[in-house]
Amino acid sequence: MSDTSAFEPGRKLLGVPQALHAFAQRRPLVFTNGVFDILHRGHVSYLCAARALGAALVVGLNSDASARGLAKGPDRPLNRDRDRAFVLGGLACVDAVVLFDDPTPVALIAQLRPEVYVKGGDYDMDTLAETALVKGWGGRSLALPFVDGYSTTRLVQRIRGPEEQQR
Repeated sequence: MSDTSAFEPGRKLLGVPQALHAFAQRRPLVFTNGVFDILHRGHVSYLCAARALGAALVVGLNSDASARGLAKGPDRPLNRDRDRAFVLGGLACVDAVVLFDDPTPVALIAQLRPEVYVKGGDYDMDTLAETALVKGWGGRSLALPFVDGYSTTRLVQRIRGPEEQQR
């Protein structure tokens, strides 16, 4: 009988101390963050490209409280943070998921000290505090190409129907 625990997506949800220990020697470390409310093709494409930039990929995941503060809508996130972490953990390209409660992942990044910080192509990297922080220790920050036609907001609008699309 094979050991299925190695394939348990929940095992990739780590606290900061666990992540620091797990990735101390796996460098360069790549970090990205987001809500990842409904995982879609754009997310997966982006996460796989991010992972290819280093030895490991850690995803900072906005907690439910943090996500509610991002003005994505009163009913967002649709999926709870532990469920979103579980789905992300099921991806081979994601090495770990770490929840954060702040509006931005600056404090988390300061602790993990990744060599590479990435976001989707719809971000102006030069305006992010995360970029200045990572560059401060010699790391790099870059925007990966945005996959046109894929967004959680558009997907939610499509699910809700024509009335929602006209808003």
